[in-house]
Amino acid sequence: MKTSSNHTNLRDIWYTMMGIPGLEDAHTWISIPICLMYIVALVGNTLLLFLIFTERSLHEPMYLFLSMLALADIFLSTVTTPKMLAIFWFQNGGISFGSCVSQMFFLHFIFVVESAILLAMAFDRYIAICYPLRYTTILIPSVIGKIAVTSISRSFFICFPLIFLVYRLTYCGRNIIRHSYCEHMGIARLSCDSIKVNIYYGVIVALFSTCLDVVLIIISYGLILCTVFRIPSRRAQLKTLSTCGSHVCVILLFYTPAFFSFFAHRFGGQNISLHVHILLANLYVVVPPTLNPIIYGVKSKKIQEKFIQVFSFNKKLC
Repeated sequence: MKTSSNHTNLRDIWYTMMGIPGLEDAHTWISIPICLMYIVALVGNTLLLFLIFTERSLHEPMYLFLSMLALADIFLSTVTTPKMLAIFWFQNGGISFGSCVSQMFFLHFIFVVESAILLAMAFDRYIAICYPLRYTTILIPSVIGKIAVTSISRSFFICFPLIFLVYRLTYCGRNIIRHSYCEHMGIARLSCDSIKVNIYYGVIVALFSTCLDVVLIIISYGLILCTVFRIPSRRAQLKTLSTCGSHVCVILLFYTPAFFSFFAHRFGGQNISLHVHILLANLYVVVPPTLNPIIYGVKSKKIQEKFIQVFSFNKKLC
């Protein structure tokens, strides 16, 4: 239904998401690993949350931040993957404008929250290694709670304007989204107005949230390395660095595909095939949530011990 000015009423807009353009015939096969990874992400992160909240010995700052990361991973994969699988399995790509904007908001909101959590985890490692004697007095529960609230508040105030930025645009009937989920620039490009404000805001948000987080994480690890290399014992150096190994792996998993997707979407243009960009964007929302609990499960002896302890106890009860 059109208005007299030939512009579409926002309440009447329905989009059709194509999944991965150019790979429609392979959608069923692509859905299998994505579905399996989503299940592993849900089970792994839920199990991690269960272990951390039920075992008092895991009520330490590092594991409390890890529980926040696990919760964010569950939300990040759940916001996108069910609809993605509906497209791959049933060709059910229809979505209303309001639902699309909601998915966009929560996707970007959770992403910025998760970035802040990774920064908090880097700060945790910095305090633990550079100021070990003050670790328990600095990162007390009230401070951790304030960090969590600040992370959520910052993400909300950064991402909420995106809703107004897409609602202010005029839409003229283009309703095909060449993606498997809704994101800010994907919606903005369907309008018939200038989207320069959207582009500038997206870049500013990236610079002053995610990029700033990355810079602060790098500074934290630079200070950590300076402290570690002052330790006389080689074995002690390696032992100290090993406590950061899992966090570094998670950081690389999170930021590498995110930055690739961000720059490819804005500046990649003709250089990167659309199906490559969309496929990597799809994997981005399931691969880190899948691997994060596995990485911490393998790297953290405490989590391994508690996992074995809980399940060996359950076997005895059976």
